[in-house]
Amino acid sequence: QVHFVESGGGLVQAGGSLTLSCGISGISFAVKTVGWYHQAPGKQRELVATISGRGNTIYTGDLESRFTISRNNAKSEAYLQMNSLKTDDTGVYYCNFPVAQFLDSYWGQGTQVTVSS
Repeated sequence: QVHFVESGGGLVQAGGSLTLSCGISGISFAVKTVGWYHQAPGKQRELVATISGRGNTIYTGDLESRFTISRNNAKSEAYLQMNSLKTDDTGVYYCNFPVAQFLDSYWGQGTQVTVSS
């Protein structure tokens, strides 16, 4: 059984920073691409960024200017460093493998990020 455990969220003022962590268990993590997802209040969950097992990264839109995705294969963890946070970044952040097999069935509890103006 695959488990995702997200942490590191919190309340931060606009312009501040947070680093989210994702622990993954129940599966061989090192070769898999992992993604971070953002679900704003009342909206669909959206992909923020992905990182391959080799460390190749892809970001949605211009988020690369503010966010950095990384991973530690030895710890089976992924991270999302978020800088210059905006109120639109508020929401719940999840990690998952960007493959239908996992997106359809496996989600953690997420971690809440609230950015105040």
